[in-house]
Amino acid sequence: MIEPDRTEWQVRCAFNAFCKRVLKNEAINIYHERQQRQAKEMTFSDLTPQEKNQLYTLDKQYEGEEGQSFQVAGKKITPKLLAEALRTLPKEKRITVLLYYFFDKSDVEIAELLDIPRSTVQYRRTSSFKRLKRFLEEHADEWSD
Repeated sequence: MIEPDRTEWQVRCAFNAFCKRVLKNEAINIYHERQQRQAKEMTFSDLTPQEKNQLYTLDKQYEGEEGQSFQVAGKKITPKLLAEALRTLPKEKRITVLLYYFFDKSDVEIAELLDIPRSTVQYRRTSSFKRLKRFLEEHADEWSD
C-alpha cells in the first residue's frame, strides 16, 4: 500500500478539523435558537382566559342569515337553500359545477382532471345549471325561514 505524501495528509487533517468546527458551530447556533424560542413560547395551560380568547375568532358567516340572503325575481335565496340545491345534483355533476364556478376551472381543465371529453363537461355544467335554477324556483319560499 502506498502512503500518501505528507502534504496531502496535512490537507486532509485540516479539512477534517474545519468540518468538525463547522458542525460544532452549527450545533451551538441551533441550541441558542432553541433557547431563545423557548424563552418566548408559553404553553396553552399557562395562558389566562383573556389570552386564550384572543387566539381564535368565530366565523359569523351564517349568523343572522337574513343579512346573507338576497332576493331574485321575488324569491328569497339563502345559503342553506343553495347548499341543498347543490346536494340534489348527482355527484359527477356537482363536482363539475364546483370546479367550474367555485374553483375557476375551464371546461378543458375539468375534462383533463376528470379524464372525460370536454363536451361532457359542458353538458354536465349546463344541465346542472338548469336543474339548480328549477330547484331554486320551486323551493325558494319553503327555505325562507
